[in-house]
Amino acid sequence: MVERYSRKEMAEKWSIQAKYDAWLKVEKAAVKAWNKLGFISDSDCDKICKNAKFEVARIDEIEKTTKHDVIAFLTSVSESLGEESRFVHYGMTSSDCIDTAVALQMKESLELIISDVEEFMQAVKNRANEHKHTLMVGRSHGIHGEPITFGLVLAIWYDEIARALKLIKDAKETISYGKLSGAMGNLAHAPMEFEELTCEELGLKAAPASNQVIQRDRYAHVVSAMAILASTCEKIAVAIRHYQRTEVYEAEEYFSPGQKGSSAMPHKRNPVLSENITGLCRVLRSYVTPALENVALWHERDISHSSVERFILPDMFITADFMLVRIKNLIANLVVYPENMMKNLNLTGGLVFSQRVLLQLPQRGISREDAYKIVQRNAMKVWADLQEGKKAIDEQGHSLFLQNLLADEDLTKSLSKDEIKECFDYNYYTKNVDRIFARVFGK
Repeated sequence: MVERYSRKEMAEKWSIQAKYDAWLKVEKAAVKAWNKLGFISDSDCDKICKNAKFEVARIDEIEKTTKHDVIAFLTSVSESLGEESRFVHYGMTSSDCIDTAVALQMKESLELIISDVEEFMQAVKNRANEHKHTLMVGRSHGIHGEPITFGLVLAIWYDEIARALKLIKDAKETISYGKLSGAMGNLAHAPMEFEELTCEELGLKAAPASNQVIQRDRYAHVVSAMAILASTCEKIAVAIRHYQRTEVYEAEEYFSPGQKGSSAMPHKRNPVLSENITGLCRVLRSYVTPALENVALWHERDISHSSVERFILPDMFITADFMLVRIKNLIANLVVYPENMMKNLNLTGGLVFSQRVLLQLPQRGISREDAYKIVQRNAMKVWADLQEGKKAIDEQGHSLFLQNLLADEDLTKSLSKDEIKECFDYNYYTKNVDRIFARVFGK
């Protein structure tokens, strides 16, 4: 992964050094298992576990000849040992080492991702409570609908992230399996207890059944869960990009002193973090297809998955970690403009109250069809009035829609003027906010 989108803690988990460290950890665990089974002496086990090491440069040198990275690794390890080296990798195939080691790497990486997501959720929760009752307009199809609160928007985000977190935790469970079942998965050259003891030493479970490899549906589960998380993050980033549009301007990314938005236009304050997050999420989602295609390997195994995983696994975890920290900070520092939210809420001259007026009329014996016609014709007149330049709200605080409704004789036959005015109450739309928050965040 490019350094620009990497954080040290996650990047180190997928370095060349970390890969071989994980391989050596598996090999040592296997030696300990053989020792527990009485196949390797305590002396040889201790020598291997204390002295076994490798040199990356030496592995690279050997691989130029062997064209096989695991053999090159094992040769380097053997050079650090004496005769006891004959028990390293005993009864194992390359994928016993590699797949079990990758399971360790993914498990540890998912633990960091889970921590990132939990911190992100806390930032969203904090802002949700801050703006629990901050009024704004709800939009469907990009068009004004009805009054909501910004806190509700954030609560929805939180709830969706929580579901993604559950998927990530499930994926961590799915991937926490190793295999030391040999070249064809039949445990012909090592007892089942060897596999179980090795995995137990590593904090993994033994796959109930395997062939030469861990089955790649497990990997696809992880990548798919990460892609869903990325899609949720992109949804949030796209919403913030909309809120920062000049003509909307309900919220914007924090713009630090000395920051520049354009080399040509000095006035620019662009949503660059949200745009960056959007792009990174696209990349993360792109890994799903190759991960799914890796499931269909030939018979007991082919190597078509290997090159794919060397790309997508490190890049996915490193990118996701970077993106999650970035979006957490974006939310924590988001600048919110309640006054502009209220300004936009009033932009359509009271049309956001149309459904409440509509729902009053059937209670007075008016058919839904007739009620809809009455309310819609007054609403359409507001659209026309706004295009003609009329003020959405007059000096008395009455909206165009309210003025039209009060002047409609068909409506005032069924509703008094006070009853019509009561429909234009924001509290009606926020009365359940506390209860919704209790469902999302708990009491």
